[in-house]
Amino acid sequence: MQAGYLGWAFAAGVLIPIMAASNGALTRLTGNPAPVMLSVFAVGLLATAVVTSISGLKGAAALMTAPPYLFCGGLIVAFYVLSVSVLTPRIGVVSTITCAVAGQIVMSAVIDHFGLFGAAQRPVDLTRAGGLALLLAGLFITQAKKV
Repeated sequence: MQAGYLGWAFAAGVLIPIMAASNGALTRLTGNPAPVMLSVFAVGLLATAVVTSISGLKGAAALMTAPPYLFCGGLIVAFYVLSVSVLTPRIGVVSTITCAVAGQIVMSAVIDHFGLFGAAQRPVDLTRAGGLALLLAGLFITQAKKV
């Protein structure tokens, strides 16, 4: 079961650069990231409606009791879509996604370390800190200018 979830997560990650590249191409085509964002969210809303119609609304009532800060995901996704739409044509897919993934992993370590948002608390130990350092070193290496 765990392997299936890891594969799912990997597949989701594989799709992110495709989304960035396609959003960047749409932004170049339109010259404006706003309609690109609108189209991305319209398609996403339609896909979500299909998934919801299949799975039902079980658990939806619990959303009414959630603290408002837990709904920051919508704003974060909007910022992310805007960012990749603008940055990908300017700095490329590798630079955009490498920086974004590095930021995701560093913040993930912070969230796990402190158990934020109800996440399982997994302290950053020496091994994990070393891995994060290697990740950041990889980020800098991928961005180094060729002489």
